[in-house]
Amino acid sequence: ASELALREERKRRSLATDLIDRIVEKGEVLDLGNRDEAQMTCALREPEDERLVEVRVEHAGIAERGVQATRHAMRDPSYLLLHAGFFTCGFHIAFLVTHLPGEIDLCGLPPSVASWSLAIIGLANIFGSLYAGACISRYRSKYVLAVMYASRAVLIAGYLLAPKTDWTFYIFAAGLGFTWLATVPPTAAIVGKLFGVRYLGTLFGLTLFSHQVGGFLGAYLGGLAVATFGDFSWMWVADIVLAVLAAIANLPIREAPVRDALVS
Repeated sequence: ASELALREERKRRSLATDLIDRIVEKGEVLDLGNRDEAQMTCALREPEDERLVEVRVEHAGIAERGVQATRHAMRDPSYLLLHAGFFTCGFHIAFLVTHLPGEIDLCGLPPSVASWSLAIIGLANIFGSLYAGACISRYRSKYVLAVMYASRAVLIAGYLLAPKTDWTFYIFAAGLGFTWLATVPPTAAIVGKLFGVRYLGTLFGLTLFSHQVGGFLGAYLGGLAVATFGDFSWMWVADIVLAVLAAIANLPIREAPVRDALVS
């Protein structure tokens, strides 16, 4: 009797497993004489399937709204001006981090000056980024950006006029390092003010793409310039021009005053 009962129990388990597998794989319920069990299985499975469908529909809606937000942003002149400024930032950074050691070598200074200059850039960048973050809570981010880009033009012009000594490079590195990545907080803040924070990652990522395009051109054209002309004179001029244009481009950006932005 016990062996017979064990066989019946195995049959029931096999039947239940078969029903569940067919429901999941084909959405079918076979008429195997146990309709109550099949209906119970369907009742347990159906709410889960509905929730999955709802989640998929919601995700599709979010993706569609993200595409619409991106299209809207790309038609906004303020957003495009922000791209132009960040392009210049990438151009400056990549050119300097790639070719500053070569410039120092052309000036007849030892490699240790290049090492210390790059180290000073990194150290100054910490304080500059913190300071920029504090400034955007008191002033409009577009003005913070305009001042940073304009200061780069002044620093490069001062470097070109100064005697090429080790301390000239150290001071130059400290000044540029202070604005190195300090442009990131105000740039991200403007994107958030213009379009909100829901798609901030996507929209700021697109501005960062412009930054990287500028970085590629800064590094590549710097190498092309030194290979063609033997020095970086034309690149320094291009840096100054781009810095001035970036400072001017940030001024017309549509941005609410700091107090209004905090209230909203």
